[in-house]
Amino acid sequence: MPKVVFVNPDGSEKEVEAANGLSILEVAHKNDIELEGACEGSMACSTCHVIVDDEWFDELDEPTEEEEDMLDLAFGLQETSRLGCQIILNDELDGIKVHVPAETRNIG
Repeated sequence: MPKVVFVNPDGSEKEVEAANGLSILEVAHKNDIELEGACEGSMACSTCHVIVDDEWFDELDEPTEEEEDMLDLAFGLQETSRLGCQIILNDELDGIKVHVPAETRNIG
């Protein structure tokens, strides 16, 4: 089971185990991490925006054009920003670290 390290806006970290095939958003919700996901993973908002640690960003699949369009709406967009609903866990991502932004913007 891969581990995910969530870095909260206050800098505290929470490491959790997750099943392969779950998204970062699903893992966050199962572990009481403050990651909104207003559209419940249907890629119709940017409220599950996370910032992936540099060392892990290149391990991820390229974002789709639809994901990039939604990310354009995210508050505090960074070069390593992704939607948590689009990062699907597998053994290669064991130990991935993602930062939860302090604010979200829900437009739409």
